[in-house]
Amino acid sequence: MKLEDFKLYLPKFLSVESDKELFDGLKDFPNNIDSRIYTNYLSESEIIYQGDGINDMLFVNLPNPDIKPAPSMILSNTCDIDLDNARNFPSQIVYAPIFNLQKYQEILYKNSTKKKKQIDSHIQSIKNQEITQIFFLPKVDGKLDDSVVFFDRVCNFPNKLISRDNLNEKRLFTLSDYGAYLFLLKLSIHFTRIQDKVERRSTTL
Repeated sequence: MKLEDFKLYLPKFLSVESDKELFDGLKDFPNNIDSRIYTNYLSESEIIYQGDGINDMLFVNLPNPDIKPAPSMILSNTCDIDLDNARNFPSQIVYAPIFNLQKYQEILYKNSTKKKKQIDSHIQSIKNQEITQIFFLPKVDGKLDDSVVFFDRVCNFPNKLISRDNLNEKRLFTLSDYGAYLFLLKLSIHFTRIQDKVERRSTTL
């Protein structure tokens, strides 16, 4: 697929300026995985957006039963967790914890059987967004060091129990149009690859 063909799949609701900014970001990928994946445009909003980083979400890593707060990235769709969206059943907010990349690298140095060169190559692949189950988060000054989110470390929590009144204090970041596009692309690849090479015939009646 040519890069120009990507324009067919870009969001249709963006302004001309935002549309150009998103396309320019995609053209520069992966040499622009930095603060450009974030925005401060929505920092005062009382809505939790898909891809937001929220501090102090409760996290459990089963079978370890301990529950503790951790910075986390929201996986749920924005509309699904909008408190103004009335529904017939209470919704849960789905998220995955955010891990410090340097600590992850140090754990690999200590426990992995792979050589340092292989581990360093793995870390660079993470930073280039080349690993489908991991989303790389570049540092946010004063709030977050270089970090990673594993899409297979998913938790959920009652949506209505997360206060929107002090979001500007708990929110670590909101993704820009470019960042959100990368996030949804990787999330889709991880969870919805249809070519799993398994033949699934209907039940014989």
